[in-house]
Amino acid sequence: MKENQNTFGHGEKDILFSRAVKAGKRIYYVDVKQNSRGDMYLSLTESKKIVSGDPDMPQFNFEKHKIFVYPEDFEKFTTSLADAMKFINEQQGPVEQRPEYDRTDIKLDELEF
Repeated sequence: MKENQNTFGHGEKDILFSRAVKAGKRIYYVDVKQNSRGDMYLSLTESKKIVSGDPDMPQFNFEKHKIFVYPEDFEKFTTSLADAMKFINEQQGPVEQRPEYDRTDIKLDELEF
């Protein structure tokens, strides 16, 4: 299996813990990684599918955006995130959750690409 490389030359072998959150055309990855000194940090990635090219032969690429949060910033980060989410809920009310699809019921002509 080929190892995926990120911008800093570290491979996916550096991931100690990972969760994927599927949300429509996006997938959010919450990863715990470790640097060469053994220090752990949080890596948040948004991956969005981009379709281009001929409609009969579309090409698929993924646009990725990453942020890194280090342990010394966890409390400030989580407090700010909770404050922002509380503000949104107070201003517009809770967001209605999209239904999860039973993957056995998906038909190819229903998929968005």
